[in-house]
Amino acid sequence: MVPKARAESRGKRAENSKFKDKSRVDKCYYGIYNGSIMSKAVINFKVDVEVKKASQKLAKELGMPLSTIINSQLKELLRTRTLSVSAIPRMTPFLENILDEVEEDRLKGRNISPAFSSVEEMFEHLNSAK
Repeated sequence: MVPKARAESRGKRAENSKFKDKSRVDKCYYGIYNGSIMSKAVINFKVDVEVKKASQKLAKELGMPLSTIINSQLKELLRTRTLSVSAIPRMTPFLENILDEVEEDRLKGRNISPAFSSVEEMFEHLNSAK
């Protein structure tokens, strides 16, 4: 629902418009802006200035806008129904299993190639394994 004052000002603008069906144009604009076509919403919240600046700086270092990080965190919250925040990377259980296998192979001397003194020597070893 459009507030009355805003609707009246739109009506005045529409009268001066070059469009013949002004109400249709207003409805189309309103629909696009409010989600029929645009699938983004604006959320306003307050945060300390230092926190915002530091977060924007970190986001830039990561190569993405701060809104992408916030959006990703909100999606993760909905998906997992948990909130986890950490600046330290965590290993996934899948990666932990792979590293356990590698460590076991290392301790038993399996799947370990010798040291090579040249690239050619490495390729000879790899080709001989076929």
